[in-house]
Amino acid sequence: MIWKFLPHLQTPSETDYNNVYQTHPKYAPPVTAAVSDTDEHSNSEKLTAEDSDNVSVAVGVTEEKEVEYRDEAGRPWWKFFDEYEYRLNKQDRSGQKWFKWFDENDTPAERKLIWKLDLLLSCYAFLIYWVKFLDQTNLNNAYVAGLSDDVHFKGNDLVNTQAIFSVGAIVFQLPFMFLLPKVPLHIVLPLLDFCWGIMTLCQYKMNNVGGIQAMRFLVGAFEASLYPALHYLLGSWFKPKEINRRAGFMYLAQFFGVLTSSVIAAGAVKHLDGVNGLEGWRWLFIIDGIITMPIGIIGLWMIPGTPEKCYSIFLSKEEVVLARERLKDHKERASGEPPKPKTSFGDRGMWKKIFSSWQIYVLCLEGIFCWNNNNGTSGAYLLWLKSLKNSEGKQRYTNSKVNDLGAITPGLGMVWIVLTVGIADLFGSRWGAIVFTQLFNFTGNTILAVWEVPEGAKWFAWMLQYFGWAMAATMYSWLNDICRHDPQVRAIILMIMNMMAQTSTAWISVLVWKTSEAPRYLKGFTFTACSAFCLMIWTMVVLYFYKRDERQHAKENGIVLYNSATGEGLEHVPETIVDVKHDDEKAAIKNQAVSIRSA
Repeated sequence: MIWKFLPHLQTPSETDYNNVYQTHPKYAPPVTAAVSDTDEHSNSEKLTAEDSDNVSVAVGVTEEKEVEYRDEAGRPWWKFFDEYEYRLNKQDRSGQKWFKWFDENDTPAERKLIWKLDLLLSCYAFLIYWVKFLDQTNLNNAYVAGLSDDVHFKGNDLVNTQAIFSVGAIVFQLPFMFLLPKVPLHIVLPLLDFCWGIMTLCQYKMNNVGGIQAMRFLVGAFEASLYPALHYLLGSWFKPKEINRRAGFMYLAQFFGVLTSSVIAAGAVKHLDGVNGLEGWRWLFIIDGIITMPIGIIGLWMIPGTPEKCYSIFLSKEEVVLARERLKDHKERASGEPPKPKTSFGDRGMWKKIFSSWQIYVLCLEGIFCWNNNNGTSGAYLLWLKSLKNSEGKQRYTNSKVNDLGAITPGLGMVWIVLTVGIADLFGSRWGAIVFTQLFNFTGNTILAVWEVPEGAKWFAWMLQYFGWAMAATMYSWLNDICRHDPQVRAIILMIMNMMAQTSTAWISVLVWKTSEAPRYLKGFTFTACSAFCLMIWTMVVLYFYKRDERQHAKENGIVLYNSATGEGLEHVPETIVDVKHDDEKAAIKNQAVSIRSA
């Protein structure tokens, strides 16, 4: 009986599949039905058996599916900025409401499944990502709380220690590029969480810079795979249009982690300094470690695995089937086509496909600009607060007060994330949300780069600090959508992009965020402002390639393109769609279409 309460592999039977097909006919295997002459020539613009030869549709659709026939003649130039122009047809767009959590086309069973996934996967992603940043940023809080003096940090020891953390994360991402699609993530991620919790706890015993750096390397190593793994899981369970909000919710945890680290540090310095002979900053590491380890344990039950290998005791076998089938529509498989066989990590064809694609190059640069467009990890804001003097020339704020004030910017960052995700959903524009955040990010870092401005202007600039990373959830959601066609390729591109981006921060931070230059950081703020500007420009490049690909997949997305001016694509369009009325030119084009069809 006990084993029933432990995670175990869910293996749906044929009966489970049939039950899902009966309650959800749209996911059932295709059935070819006879088409009457009346249906064939109707004006309903429904997809018929004849059309399915020319139009790729979702797997398992037995009901008639709405298809939009779209004339590209005279397409206005500004349609380039419509991100979903070729991604969603009119029917799919009408089912999307930004203010609703579910799509209007979702069945009650699908909504129940989504609720379960939100309570399990989305909530756990928030928890584990929260403790990740609790343990990642506590070094900066400990530094201004007395660690720098007690452990004898000198010169650029702080930025070097931060870089060593990044090196650990980079090195241990390499094996996960191979392991990510293969290992049981419901076991691996909780185990890694537990391990970095132990390393966080051990830091309270360190009495020299080398010891702190060794522990930070191990914390980075155990945290290495978390971010891409969580995005991989979200992309495995949710449809592309569902990911953005979940990723945004998860990303709130990053700033919540920075915020709570400041609050815990302030409380530890104020109330625990000297307790049992330990300084306040040592208690910070103890508390963070104690918080982290239980999160790892509950992950064994909260992470469901993937739809292909589900280990959750909270999901029924029919729900596992439903999760598999509802995603097939967004893996763009042609009707009746069997799933693609999984490729091995060493498959030459797969690697040739990856390195001959635009995604690996364009998205890696997008990731590099993203990872370098924020000044938060440098601790610049905390160091600036500590450098402020009162009228007597003494430190204006105590160490406890510095950490209290340090909670303001990540708190605002949580607001910026909600705003960014809301803009992406409201306007159906992920690129627009990214550009929006970088306008504020560029402004704030430009003010700090100038530096010789009133103190009020600096406070304003610091309040914009986390606009830099407010777009990350939206960007990674977009990446999941872009790479949705092949799970193995998606996993590899996620890991390579993450690894390349984090590698860039490891050496760039040592060059532009030297602790000896605090709090001025002319090079750091200037470089960050430039990264924000480049990210805005490069996002438009991503949009160009994304739309080019989606245009090629328009038929699979339920959109049949034709051009009444040139005759392109008219052979796929029913005669009744071409509006001739009294236009002789259109009449000629219609006749051409008919002749093509007859041939």
